Amino acid sequence: MSIFMYSMFLQSFFNLNSPMQKSFIKPIMQITDREVSKRPGVIPPTSVPPFVDKKYVDNSLMIQGGSLCTWSYRSPAIDQIQVVLSSDGRPLDTDIELWHGPDNTPLKMRVYVENGKLRPFTCVIETPRGPNTIAVRNIGQIEFPISASMFTENIDAPSKECVSTSATIQGGALRTYAFDPSVESVQVLLRTDGRPLNARIELLQGPNNNKEVIELYTEDGCDRPFFCILKTPGSGNVVRIVNIAPIEFPMYAGVLPYAIDKDLFTNRFSRENVIIGGDVGW
Repeated sequence: MSIFMYSMFLQSFFNLNSPMQKSFIKPIMQITDREVSKRPGVIPPTSVPPFVDKKYVDNSLMIQGGSLCTWSYRSPAIDQIQVVLSSDGRPLDTDIELWHGPDNTPLKMRVYVENGKLRPFTCVIETPRGPNTIAVRNIGQIEFPISASMFTENIDAPSKECVSTSATIQGGALRTYAFDPSVESVQVLLRTDGRPLNARIELLQGPNNNKEVIELYTEDGCDRPFFCILKTPGSGNVVRIVNIAPIEFPMYAGVLPYAIDKDLFTNRFSRENVIIGGDVGW
């Protein structure tokens, strides 16, 4: 009788202990999945699409003319922020600043775009050693509101060719880059060897017709290089890079096509694709 009671007691103990074991297994499996996603070379899934689809993400904030809006990031893990500015077709005129600590502005830029819907502005700001704050001020009139979005995932990066083919621009010098009508967007990478970066980026379409102007200052062009993507619809697009710093402060510029419309040359002899002024080579 004692043996029978002892066996029943052990069976009841195992039955009560089995759900406890199951309850402990689940958190262990969740932790292992989280550790696997952080392994090098494994990119965790995100909900933010690349640049070509960022305009369809509804997380933008409307900034009225003369208003200021800030985005603060306390986590030091965020070392890059992509800024996307657009409008409903009206001009875009803004000041963008990076605040890092009290009274410390390591990066500032002035951005002007003739048509914020046709040519939305996007750039990548380096934010090492948080916390950091991005300040966007709409210096246009109240009739010219803009839309601003910030992204910390799936950030666009320059290609290897853009980094390897960077050319030196001495202080006070300029360099121009002409692009074919099939080029839909252009990637621009500016950096230095650790000295301040003071440059002016212009997108021209026609003689002295500025479609987009960026005046940039960075206190350290090696720690905080500048990367942006310029939309270049139409023909006759020329990117002009001017190093407005003294001759003691050279910089390195890489300017290459980012997106190319291959169908433009496929159907160039059709009636729908009219060639005006010999923009497309025969």
